[in-house]
Amino acid sequence: MIQTAQQRPAAASDPFVAAFARVEQARAGQPSWLFPLRKAGLARFAELGFPTLQHEDWRFTNVAPIAQLPFRPLLASSVTQLPSNFIATLPMASLAGPRAVFVDGHFAPALSNLGNLPKGVKVASLAAALVDDAALVQKHLGQHVRDDANAFAALNAAYFQDGAFIFVPAGVVVPEPIQLIHVASSREAGATANLRHLIIAEAASQSTIIESYVAAVDAPYFTNVVTELVAADSARVEHCKFQDESTAAFHIAALHATFGRASNVWHHSFALGARIARNSIRTRLEGEGLECILNGLYLPKGNQIVDHHMLVEHAEPRCASHEYFNGILDDHAKGVFHGRILVQRGAQKTDAKQTNKNLLLSDTATVDTKPQLEIYADDVKCTHGATIGQMNDESVFYLRSRGIGTELARRMLMHGFAGEIIDRVQHMALREVMDKIIWERLEMNPQIAERK
Repeated sequence: MIQTAQQRPAAASDPFVAAFARVEQARAGQPSWLFPLRKAGLARFAELGFPTLQHEDWRFTNVAPIAQLPFRPLLASSVTQLPSNFIATLPMASLAGPRAVFVDGHFAPALSNLGNLPKGVKVASLAAALVDDAALVQKHLGQHVRDDANAFAALNAAYFQDGAFIFVPAGVVVPEPIQLIHVASSREAGATANLRHLIIAEAASQSTIIESYVAAVDAPYFTNVVTELVAADSARVEHCKFQDESTAAFHIAALHATFGRASNVWHHSFALGARIARNSIRTRLEGEGLECILNGLYLPKGNQIVDHHMLVEHAEPRCASHEYFNGILDDHAKGVFHGRILVQRGAQKTDAKQTNKNLLLSDTATVDTKPQLEIYADDVKCTHGATIGQMNDESVFYLRSRGIGTELARRMLMHGFAGEIIDRVQHMALREVMDKIIWERLEMNPQIAERK
């Protein structure tokens, strides 16, 4: 028997669907071609609903707390609620270069600095680019999101109002990192910021891009972000995502990336905050001779959950992809890693490796890890592996035998474990900042602090 809307039980997704008409009225003036994209996203979200533990891709991460939030999409920013010097206090503030700041999902011109860009480089809010660079945005927006089973990406398509637009022309080198800083400032439970970032790096260009997500409040808000990244032939792109949101908040993110021939792309994920944080990474390697590095570190504690879910698709021959993800977990924290390497027919001479290593600092921390290979070519070199363990007593003993005290030995091992990931950051100034952030965060851990 088919149930009508009046007959079927209310679904958790219903309030998220019902708000669409009200939000759409606030987006008057956007191009007409965008409306079908939004409607398709809404319809797909209504069809999928929120994922449950019965969904294979979500069986280790329960997002019911997000579905239970009151849905309050943020239609305007709250810049006036921020302390005047808030941006200056952020860890990345010491980095030179252009900076686009978003507060509650909306561009904040007064806090941003977009001057002194190389000729032809564009860094703007996506809302502005929909008008000023409509043809280029229309060509790419929504074209690289291939996972139609991701309900949160569908929700983002329906509701995003702003985000960043970055365009680096062919052959142009951007010497300083481009920063995208998102600040959550709303104290309302269920306040939701849907951001959409579009990054286009044309052939033989070089750039470093940093996405930061921080909080000015400690509240159960919801950040839902989708980033589309296009690296054309021979482009060199380093993309770093730093997430340190409130541990009462929820952070769901998706990176959908397409890489061209002979390109070199590094993606780093540093996940420190949020009650539940999920990073879905989908990369398609479309040109011969390219190399992709996916590199991540997560440091959950308390009752935090950090989930990385990846698909690296090798679609052409002679491509290399290397994944390195390390986790340090304490208290009742939980880590999830699902990495899938897909080698299509014809993608001969593929070189792919995947490692996930986890260090548990308590008996109650847990990790669910699932490295996976799916290969349809016969001339490839693919490896994967995962480890979960506590501080290695033999390593501590070895250091002690060299005259190093137990306390210092434990600190050295923990910092070294994190340093494996930090050292892969290519941009020197960014690497130094990340090293300082992670060092200070680890030093705050009772496993270290109580032994000082």
